[in-house]
Amino acid sequence: MINRICKLGFSLLIAVAASAQSPKAGMVSPLAQIKFESGKGCLASATENGDPATGPSTLILKAPPNCKVPWHYHTAEEQLIVTQGTVQAEMDGMPASKLESGGFAMMPSKVKHRFSCESKNECIMFVTFDRKYDVVWLKDDPAGAPAQ
Repeated sequence: MINRICKLGFSLLIAVAASAQSPKAGMVSPLAQIKFESGKGCLASATENGDPATGPSTLILKAPPNCKVPWHYHTAEEQLIVTQGTVQAEMDGMPASKLESGGFAMMPSKVKHRFSCESKNECIMFVTFDRKYDVVWLKDDPAGAPAQ
C-alpha cells in the first residue's frame, strides 16, 4: 500500500513538473490593436504579459502631451523603456532626465519617482514589474520633493 502511494505521489509530482515546464504560447500585439484602459489621471495602460495583480508583468503606458504622473512608488522594481515621445523621468535623489525613444529607467523597489510627457504628441512607454504591482501615491511639496 505504501509503495502504491509513493508511486502515485511520484507520478503526480512528475505531471506537475512537466506542466510547469510547458512552453508558453507566443504572442504578437500590434500597437494599433492594443486596447488601452484609463488609469489614474491622464495615463492609460494595457497589460501585455503576466498579471500585475499576482506577479511579474509588462504593461504599455500611453500619456498625452503635458501628462504629469505625480510622485509615487511601488513595492516591485519597475523598468521603463520609452518607445515614442519625450518623457521626463525623475527619481528621489537624482536629477530629472529627458528620455526619448529607446531611453531606459529602472526604479528600485520603494524608490519615489514621477514622470511627465514632454512631447507635442503622445508618449508611449513599456514598463515591467518584477512582482505584484502596487502603487503608493505621494503628495508633492512646493519645492518639488516628494512628501508623504
